[in-house]
Amino acid sequence: MSEEDLEQFESELELALYKEYRAVVGIFNYAVETERRFYLCNAVDLKVRTEGGDVYYEVSMGDAWVWDMYRAERFIKSAKVLTFRDVSIEEIEQKDLKVPTAE
Repeated sequence: MSEEDLEQFESELELALYKEYRAVVGIFNYAVETERRFYLCNAVDLKVRTEGGDVYYEVSMGDAWVWDMYRAERFIKSAKVLTFRDVSIEEIEQKDLKVPTAE
């Protein structure tokens, strides 16, 4: 396999992953980003831990989807991440669930 073939293969994998993300994002409540991965999930809990003067974060997620083009299964029941780096947690706005305004 040439380098060009490998680049094309990875580009196709990434495009398929993006399309899958667009298809599933609406069923999740939170987007979580760590230094290594991006997750969509319906339950998230962040705990700040200290041990021996070091501060780290413990992120627990339930009912999750993992942005990783090399994983065979991206839907997972639960995940726990321990990291010394920043963690971003955002609530996803569910546009189709908005209450209609009275006129």
